[in-house]
Amino acid sequence: MCTNYAAARRDRLFRHFGVEPPDSPWRDEIYKDYAAPIIRRVDGAPRADLATFGMVPRKHIPPGVRVFDTMNARAETLGEKRSFSGAWKRQQLCLVPCEAFYEPCYETGKAVRWRIAMASGEPLAIAGLWREWEEAGAQEDIAVRVFSFTMLTVNADSHALMNRFHKPGDEKRSVVIVPPSEYENWLASRSTDEARSFLRLLPAEEMEAIVQPAVPKSGASGTGE
Repeated sequence: MCTNYAAARRDRLFRHFGVEPPDSPWRDEIYKDYAAPIIRRVDGAPRADLATFGMVPRKHIPPGVRVFDTMNARAETLGEKRSFSGAWKRQQLCLVPCEAFYEPCYETGKAVRWRIAMASGEPLAIAGLWREWEEAGAQEDIAVRVFSFTMLTVNADSHALMNRFHKPGDEKRSVVIVPPSEYENWLASRSTDEARSFLRLLPAEEMEAIVQPAVPKSGASGTGE
């Protein structure tokens, strides 16, 4: 699973993913309820929009309902969970462009933050789902469309790299990294069966992981540049 990642920089969105970046800035490091770029297929072409990390943003959880996290969605139960099933059945698929993502490793006996990225140094894209919401705009009588997203995860018990993360005894899971050659086909999937064919782990030799000091949330003030 992943609850914190480094969003792709503005210049890399255009150069690597071939999409025009959103006009609004975004932070370098993304946590729950932070806005970051996602890539959707709109009118047959890829397009980047800002969306909130977490399928159900905190502001949309009804009063009295215990706050719950929706940054990650298990591939095995996508069609069953209320937070994700509608978007999955409608094939509201997206790519989440990243420089890297972060996971805790407990091999020393305590949580140590690791940075996982592509061995090539190129940005990566995580398979995700998106959802649309209506919110009050600057003029309260005019609603605006906003988006949110989640990252898809699969079991990683047998993966040479991703099985090193998370607490001892917990199931090992990993986000799904979509290879560049599959970006277009993933976004254009026409059925849940077709989309599931993309939900597999990238070979460990194509990835690299290094210890990364934690960055306080209050210091995450980048512009996506």
